[in-house]
Parts: sequence; C-alpha cells; structure tokens
Amino acid sequence: MNSLKAILKEKGGWGMAKINKIKILELVGVWSFFIGLVIAVILGATGYTSTGLLLALGVIVGLLNIADHEIVPFLVACIALIIAGSALGSLVSSLWLMRIVSNVVVLIVPAAVIASFKAVYALASTR
Repeated sequence: MNSLKAILKEKGGWGMAKINKIKILELVGVWSFFIGLVIAVILGATGYTSTGLLLALGVIVGLLNIADHEIVPFLVACIALIIAGSALGSLVSSLWLMRIVSNVVVLIVPAAVIASFKAVYALASTR
C-alpha cells in the first residue's frame, strides 16, 4: 500500500484530480461572470429582463470567482459601479444604457453580498 501511495504521489495521482477540480471551478466562475455580462448587455439593449438568471449567475461568481485577497478591491469596484450607475441615471436620458447598467448591478450585487460575508467571517475568525 505504501508503494501505491508513493507512485500516486510521484505521478500526481489523487492530488491532480483535486487540482483539476479547482481549475474547473475557477473556469465556471470566470465564465459565469462573462456570460452574465453578455446577458446583461443583451437584455438591457433589447429591453427584456431576467433578474433570476442574473442573480443566480451572481451567486456563482461570488462563490467561485472571488478569492480572499480580491475581496476588498472587488467590494470597492462594486460600490463604484453602484454609485456610478445611479449617477448615470440622473445624467443620461438613454433608457437602454440605464437598463444595461441596472442588469450589471443585478449581476454584481449577489457576488458583493457573498464577498462581504467572506470578509466579515475572515475578520471574525482572526480573534
């Protein structure tokens, strides 16, 4: 049995399966974000909405795509996007542009909430 463990360790064995699973989850998170952005733009430009789909993709992004060291920059970017989106609404009368920004915010908000929970947990667990 020790020789089997040594062979698997030498060749990558079970460890490689775990690494491949992590890479696949990272790809799912990245693609969820890009697909969500494309859907947000298309739906905003055409006037349709799919809040449930964008929320679900946002949850996937928040769970799989935001690493611990990316939480603070991600939350700052989310705050900037939300403020810029609301300011854009008062400056621009373009309805389709406002719908696009609103759809992107719907995609980003669940990821921001999950990142906020991760940050609070990290702060609470350090004591």
